Amino acid sequence: MNNDTGPQGAGNISGGTGRGFSAEDSNASPDPQFPRSFSDEDELDEFMTRPSPALVEAMKEIRGDILILGVSGKMGPTLARMARRAAPGRNILGVARFSDPGVEKKLRDWDIETRTIDLLDGEQVKSLPAMENVIYMAGMKFGSSSNQPLTWAMNVHAAALAAQAFSASNIIAFSTGNIYPLSRIATHPDGATEDTIPGPVGEYAQSCLGRERMFEYFSEKLGTPGRIFRLNYAIDLRYGVLFDLARNIMEKREIDITMGHVNIIWQGDANEQALRLLCHCTNPASPINITGPEAHPVRWLAAELGQRMQIRPRIAGIEAPDALLSDSSRSVEMFGPPSVPVSSMLDWVADWVMRGKKGLDKPTRYEVRDGRF
Repeated sequence: MNNDTGPQGAGNISGGTGRGFSAEDSNASPDPQFPRSFSDEDELDEFMTRPSPALVEAMKEIRGDILILGVSGKMGPTLARMARRAAPGRNILGVARFSDPGVEKKLRDWDIETRTIDLLDGEQVKSLPAMENVIYMAGMKFGSSSNQPLTWAMNVHAAALAAQAFSASNIIAFSTGNIYPLSRIATHPDGATEDTIPGPVGEYAQSCLGRERMFEYFSEKLGTPGRIFRLNYAIDLRYGVLFDLARNIMEKREIDITMGHVNIIWQGDANEQALRLLCHCTNPASPINITGPEAHPVRWLAAELGQRMQIRPRIAGIEAPDALLSDSSRSVEMFGPPSVPVSSMLDWVADWVMRGKKGLDKPTRYEVRDGRF
């Protein structure tokens, strides 16, 4: 089924589900604390890594240095820089294979120490310095369907190695909302809570639940405090659900809305929450959902982007009665709502894509319903 939805149709699109989402949110005046756009990646990264006063205060409570495992991914570099800016006197060590040497250079330019190791090599992992705080960001998603053994090794075995090597540290282990079953919009519009029984679909999601179980097992066995950081979906201007939608609109490709609703959160907000969670570790480690507090209709997001880009989105399919959604009530209670509203994210992404600025070529694949990535 093919349904063209033009910008003028935005007013007829459902305002969303969940806690108080309204289509009018996107039409608010630009927040004066935020820029209208970003001229380049340097300006974007500088803004995204500004620590809030709350993070600066939290870092004063956190004792010791910070080790970031898997720092070279989409979020790792900006998380490391935010930590550096929030705690200039601490040692921030970023570890990865660094297949892209440009990422390592950028980190060093930001005064972040780096080390190149293979996180699947137990001896190399044990050679890392003991640090009081660990942010574990390593994992494999894309290509997981074509190389299941490596997927399980990266998502489960590497986690077990790290959990044992850093048993004396506080560990924040990144995970994903993909471990949850799809939530029926009519009965559970806010999505899965941390108490929802996992229902991972496909080997990627199953291996991510395996990663969680490794951290939980060794946390309980060895007395390691930590949190399981169940994230979906972080938004940068170079990747994310909004970037995927805007690129499809720009290139006049169809947008499949079968996965009809998504949660999104500004990457800077997600990174800040990961760092602030070091003050909220539990023993044994426990999960927490990290995302925006609303479930946004994909049809509406596409219409809003199309309006800003002055291009009519090409909509295909109809919304399924269920979607991958997470209820972030607990993290909102702990940290307050994310600082960047969806209206600003829509403005920034539309402008970025329209100007042909750089993307990371890492599609979110938010539309996948069968677990194959």
